[in-house]
Formats: sequence, C-alpha cells, structure tokens
Amino acid sequence: MKTRLLRILLLNAAGLCLFLSWYLPANHGAWFTLDSAIFHFFNHHLADSRAWAWFLAITNNRAFDGCSLLAMGCLMLGYWLKEDSDGRRRILIIGLVMLLAAVVINQLAQHLMPVKRASPTLFFSDIYRVSDLINFSTKDASRDSFPGDHGMMLLIFASFMWRFFDRRAFALALIIFVVFAFPRVMIGAHWFTDIAVGSVTAILIGIPWVLMTPLCDRIVALFARYLPHSVNKK
Repeated sequence: MKTRLLRILLLNAAGLCLFLSWYLPANHGAWFTLDSAIFHFFNHHLADSRAWAWFLAITNNRAFDGCSLLAMGCLMLGYWLKEDSDGRRRILIIGLVMLLAAVVINQLAQHLMPVKRASPTLFFSDIYRVSDLINFSTKDASRDSFPGDHGMMLLIFASFMWRFFDRRAFALALIIFVVFAFPRVMIGAHWFTDIAVGSVTAILIGIPWVLMTPLCDRIVALFARYLPHSVNKK
C-alpha cells in the first residue's frame, strides 16, 4: 500500500506540475507557441483543400462522436464474448463504474480548474472556420474549451482498459483516443493543451485515486452484490 500511495502522489505531483507549467507563465509561455503553431498548421490547409474541410466537418459531427462510443463498446464486446455469464456480468459492472468515474472526474475538473478560455477559432482573427466554408453540422468552436472533456472521457476509458483488461486493450483504447479526440484540435474547437494539459492533468490527479486504491474494486463488488443476475444464468 505504501508503494501504491507513493505512486499515486507522484502521479498527482506530475499532473500538478504539468498544469502549473501551463497556467503560471504569462500567456501560457511556450505552450501558447505550440498551441498556435498546431492550430494554424491545420487551419491553413482549409483554404487549399475542400476535401480537408469536409474531412474535419465529418469527424467533428455529433454522429462521429457516436462512433467513438461504438468503438469503445466493440472493444469491450470483444472481451465480453470470451467470458462466461459471471465474467460478462462483471464486464458490464466495470462499464457502469467507468461511466460513474468519468462523470465525477469530469465534473470536478470542470469546476476546480480555474480556467475559462475560448477555442482558437474564437480567439484568433483572420482564420477559417469549417462552418463558414461548408453547409454541414459540425463543432468547430467552443466558448469554454478547457479542459477537453471529450479527450478526458476517452483517457478514462483507456485507464480502465489498462486496469481491468490487458495491454492489447489499453493500446487499442489509446488508438481510439487519438482517432476521436484530436479531430477537435485539428478543426480548432479545442487547443492542443486543452487535451495535453487539461485532460491529462485531470487523469493524473483523479484516476490514480480510483484505480490504484481499493475504491474501484469496492464499488464493483457493491454493484455485483446488488445488481440482479441474469434470469437465464447457467
């Protein structure tokens, strides 16, 4: 337990240092330079390629967000199909606990981080917005983009895959994270640091207390005790 507590505190310290490295410098220091460079790199191509604009519009549509849920569900389904009835029930319970943890950590991060800033598409002038170029429903701006809640949810999912499944599940979850979180950065609805600093900070501070302590296992056991079993259990 001492070793785990030390690891938890080290991860918390890393998250705090990451956040302060961004929060304390004037105008966020070198982080802003990186943010600006990444945004303008992707935004510049909107003027040259209508196909690129369509790609960003589609990958930031609400339906594409649904695809991220489908991808996470399919990953868990692959493990669910290999289990017996008790194992399948446990995977469903893990999914419920993961949703609970995601809601709690996201709400705490949104309320406790002393930051409110608009997305780069609202911050910079003389830039291109996908919604102005294409008549298609998409998210290309946010009045309060920090921390990146979409990326945070996907990182929480990856953390649970690491804790309860195997390295393959964790690696696939990280791929899902990249595929579905970074289109928000490319279109300008989020700064890069909304995810690289905001989401990662929330994960480094919040998730260790859930997954590296008995808390998560106790909640899983509690759900297992009170949630009904399948009527057709063999």
